[in-house]
Amino acid sequence: LCPHRLLPCSVKLTKMLAQSGNDVLCVIDRAVPPELADTFEEHRSFDTAFDSVVSCFKSPMLNVPVIYAPVRELTDYADVRCYQKAAAQSLERAIKSGFRSPMLLVPQSKRFSQAELCTVLGALEKLYVPIHMREIDPSKERRISSLSLLINSPNAEEIMHEALVLESGRFIARDIGVGDPERMAPPQVEEYVRPLFDTLKMKVVDDLGTLNREYPLFAAVNRAASKVTRHQGRIIYLEYTPPNPARKTLMLVGKGVTYDTGGADIKAGGVMAGMSRDKCGAAAVAGFMQVVAEQKPKDIRVIGALCLVRNSVGEEGYVSDEIITSRAGVRVRVGNTDAEGRMCMADALCRMKELVVEEHIQNPHIFSIATLTGHAFISAGLGQSIIVDNSVAAMADHARKLQAAGHVYGEPFEVSVLRQCDFDFNAGKVLGEDLVQCNNLPSTRTPRGHQVPAAFLIQASGLHKHGLNAYKPIRYTHLDIAGSAGEHPEMPTAAPIVALAKTHLID
Repeated sequence: LCPHRLLPCSVKLTKMLAQSGNDVLCVIDRAVPPELADTFEEHRSFDTAFDSVVSCFKSPMLNVPVIYAPVRELTDYADVRCYQKAAAQSLERAIKSGFRSPMLLVPQSKRFSQAELCTVLGALEKLYVPIHMREIDPSKERRISSLSLLINSPNAEEIMHEALVLESGRFIARDIGVGDPERMAPPQVEEYVRPLFDTLKMKVVDDLGTLNREYPLFAAVNRAASKVTRHQGRIIYLEYTPPNPARKTLMLVGKGVTYDTGGADIKAGGVMAGMSRDKCGAAAVAGFMQVVAEQKPKDIRVIGALCLVRNSVGEEGYVSDEIITSRAGVRVRVGNTDAEGRMCMADALCRMKELVVEEHIQNPHIFSIATLTGHAFISAGLGQSIIVDNSVAAMADHARKLQAAGHVYGEPFEVSVLRQCDFDFNAGKVLGEDLVQCNNLPSTRTPRGHQVPAAFLIQASGLHKHGLNAYKPIRYTHLDIAGSAGEHPEMPTAAPIVALAKTHLID
């Protein structure tokens, strides 16, 4: 099973409600075991808020404290996240009360088929301790000492095992995502992931000459930061090769902007704070690769690329009006240096496309994952990701399948559609340029402000030549996780690792 260091505490199954060595019972379901029924009814008799607020009391029959964090009353529009939230609330109350070894009574749900798994994931997420806190004060690396799970299901072992594997990936993603601009600068991310993936093939591209020659759009973003050794960018490739011939290949490119000043188009008005979270796309790719390394799928090949760069401001910084030729041979005029996410990923996407063609990869699917636009945040709202399929992926109805998995596993998506106007928006305006990287308005004030960047990634990487009628159609999906990655000061969520794993690794 996944290493203990990638979990927030020790986790075990229990079958005993009492005398199990736990110091508190955490209950989130209104249908409680018989041993607690009388106590719950007594509280309901004098407390009309009992089933709507978190409470702590002692069970006379079991002689043990109980924390009750009820799942909210379900409406037609509620989803399984209400179980995750209740589990998190129960653990948070246990920690505040000083308990160290809680038992969580994991409920079943007729309405939500994966409520048990999602409940456990919600509890584990609340127990996460940020990497900088663990390293500065090892005595605080655990919020509790152990968590016991009472899962009344014949699949209890499987549910726990799956939760721990998924959480190990989310743990890595949170570490990278939450790390401050120095702790998780590009060289530090490499140092962090290298010992974690000794079973995977790893290639690090950090030579400035190679980056300038083979990843010119990335290198432009990296130019100012490259003058500071501890901030120098790199692209980290991680690859899993299955023991059997691959029936499909997943290729994931993650935006890893470790700090985004906006560059020469500097972020003003105090909006620069929190921009260390702009690496959560690359963090999700790293976390997904951890899940792959644990699950070891027999016939699925997976390649991940972490595009790690700091968008610094300085005399070496790239500026608007520069024309840079991408790896795919597309001449791109820079419109705004704060649109660096699409710049840092486009060449790596092109490299993935080249691998598909050069190696004659069968059944490939390329992804980009990024906290890319404020428009996605405004469009989907807090907690939701956005899926944008190219024509080939859309023909396979991929977005709806991923959306369905996200709904079941508590990582919801909204589906957006690419249209010709999105590609036309990026077209070069004068002779000598093929594409304009960005207009000079915030994405939130740009119509179709998250679809247009997805179209740019297709165009700048050369993927537009691999559509439905091409000699080699390639499925491509862009995931904008600006709304779901976790806004500072909240912890990173590690979305969309669970939905991706459930859709593409355990189909």
